[in-house]
Formats: sequence, structure tokens, C-alpha cells
Amino acid sequence: MIVVVACFFVMGWTTGCTDKKPVAVDTAVVDSIVVVDTASVDTIDQLISEQPMPKAADELFDDFIFNFAANRKLQLGRIKFPLKVVDGDDVTFVKKAQWHMEHFFMDQGYYTLIFDNMKQMDLVKDTSINNVVVEKVYLIEEKVEKYLFKRINGRWMLTSIRSNDMFQNTNASFLAFYQRFATDPEFQLQSLNNPVEFTGPDPDDDFSTMTGEIAPETWPAFAPELPSGFIYNIMYGQKYAEGNQKIFVMRGIANGMEMQLTFKRIDGEWKLVSLSE
Repeated sequence: MIVVVACFFVMGWTTGCTDKKPVAVDTAVVDSIVVVDTASVDTIDQLISEQPMPKAADELFDDFIFNFAANRKLQLGRIKFPLKVVDGDDVTFVKKAQWHMEHFFMDQGYYTLIFDNMKQMDLVKDTSINNVVVEKVYLIEEKVEKYLFKRINGRWMLTSIRSNDMFQNTNASFLAFYQRFATDPEFQLQSLNNPVEFTGPDPDDDFSTMTGEIAPETWPAFAPELPSGFIYNIMYGQKYAEGNQKIFVMRGIANGMEMQLTFKRIDGEWKLVSLSE
């Protein structure tokens, strides 16, 4: 059955049935402090820096990175200075006084992840991981900036930053495809499997979900607003393969929202095969 009623499916960061502009979401910070949209970055830093990071936050990397990205004092204490920065053949060392606060994805209210399969998604909750890489992918410039974190004596530390060209990334083929998929409506339509499967909340039951199919002609009503300038990816130790499947995840920071777009390479071309919330 082709489902054409789409409004209920759209997530908090997109309004597929209206003007397609992202809706601002509150940003969660340490110890349940919620910062309103009108607060300046300086005020946010001041508020959060006064809050000590719970010791338990070093167990899960996600708990740590949210604190690291929001707390200036903590961030300066969790960087191995002088910080080694490698860009191609160039190697420099950044001193503590030269460091600029890195907020990562905190200012946008959501972050993105790329997985090869559902099993890799379980690594997010693995407390035994000791090495994590946060990638900032500049899609237009075709560059990838990697922040390498290592847990040393039970404490997560940023140990180095490495930059390289996007074509050197294991996900290079998918990233090049994604950049065009996110910015070219005509190409996006051409890149849909027919049909696209979806799972979303049941508009008649807050505790249930419903499934259906999206035909190409109804796609504009469902199409989410996707980040296109740059995206983030967190590698929790997973080993990527060139592969024929990628799961692109958009995860809200404070609102519990999540959207998954599953792409498969069919006859040599990437296609969106499912969309779920």
C-alpha cells in the first residue's frame, strides 16, 4: 500500500509539510542545565564551566563528548598539549594558549552518524572502547578533519587532529553521493528505490509505530531537511568497509528524536531504500 499522508512523519528538525526549514531544539548540557536559544555562546560556556563533569561520564564516550563540547574548562583539561595537528605532510603543535573552543555539533542541536550495519550501532553503548574518532566532514571542500580521542587512565583525552582529502576516506564513495543527494532535488528523486520503506509514529497512538511505503511521486512530502555543508561522524572503533550499505543517522541532542536513512548500492548506484524515525 502506498501511503501518502506524510505530516506525522516529519521530525523536529524538518517541516516536510510546511516550509522545510529546521526547527530549533534546546541543547542539553551538563547536570540537566537547558540553555534557551537566545543564550549567547559565552553565557553558555560560563554556565556550564561552573558544573563539574560527573565521573561516570568517562564511561560512555557520548556522555563525555557532550561535556567536552560544552565545557571550556573541561575541554582545556582534556587535551594533550601541545596538540599534534597533521594536515597532509604538514605537522604542527598547538599550545594551550592557542586553542580555540571547539563546540562540535552542540550549536546545531543534532549530530550525524554513519554505520555499515545495525550491529555497529551497538558500539555506541560499549563502555570498553578506548579509542574514538570524531570526524568533521566538509562536503563542499571535500576535506575530513579527524579528532582522535583516547581513554588514558580512565579519562578521555583528545590526543591529535588529522586532516586529509575526502577521497582518502573509507566512506568516500558514499560521502560524494550524499553531498549531491542532500543538495540536488532532481538527483535525490533519481536516487530513490521504488518504493522506499518507512517506519514512523502512529498519529493515532503515541505508543505505536506504523510502516508503509513511499512512492517517488509522494517523496516531496516526506523528504527531510538534510545537512549539506558539513556533517559529523563518530567512529566508535568500527571498521568500515567500502560495502554496499550505509546507514545515515540524524540524532537529536536533547529531544530524543532520531532519523535513519538506509542506502544500498544497487547495480553500482547508491539508492535510498528506507527511512525511519
